[in-house]
Amino acid sequence: MERKKDRFNKDLDKNKLNKKRENSVKNNRNSDVKKKDHFETTKTTPNYKDVLLLRRFLTDKFKIQNVSRTGLSSKNQRKLAVEIKKARYMGLLPFTDLHSQL
Repeated sequence: MERKKDRFNKDLDKNKLNKKRENSVKNNRNSDVKKKDHFETTKTTPNYKDVLLLRRFLTDKFKIQNVSRTGLSSKNQRKLAVEIKKARYMGLLPFTDLHSQL
């Protein structure tokens, strides 16, 4: 009799774990909402003079974020990369996080 109860309890625990996994998968699907292209919604193009906007698309180590994080179209992502590089060359943006500390 004891063995049947133990098996039953183990089955309940497995069911609880499966439900938790299903819920976590559902929550992850909802968080993958596609971001909208900032430049298409505002009807603008990236500009090296707009440093505050360009910083929005950089990581904390001043690397350019990828398309999946920014939500930009590939055309605008390429334009953004060129404009960030121009701003770096002009000295408006740092190349790395170490340059910003100087």
